[in-house]
Amino acid sequence: MSLTSAATLATLDRTGPRRITDLAAVEGVTQPAMTALVRVMEESGLVERRGDASDKRVTLVCLTEAGVSYVRTRRQAGVHAFERLIGELTGDEVEAMVAALPALKHLAELESQNREGPKQ
Repeated sequence: MSLTSAATLATLDRTGPRRITDLAAVEGVTQPAMTALVRVMEESGLVERRGDASDKRVTLVCLTEAGVSYVRTRRQAGVHAFERLIGELTGDEVEAMVAALPALKHLAELESQNREGPKQ
């Protein structure tokens, strides 16, 4: 799976259903590229398109149960990888990482806000 596909699935998991145009903007790709990507993920059973109850002209891309499972499994694999690596650090290095966590969390929040833009 491409990084853009994985990032798109993660965005949908974090923010909920989105328009293709919104996803394209968030992921930094063209609308036609996102349309093609969504089609492939739809064929893989990871996403589905649904109508928007508030505007019948709009189609939203939503995660399926398989898509949610994929995102969660991928995140858990990342957690396990970091656990193994952190286990190889010295005590001082672990303390330095713990001290940096508030700043890293703030950085992640800022990046997420910039990346997601206004919520629907």
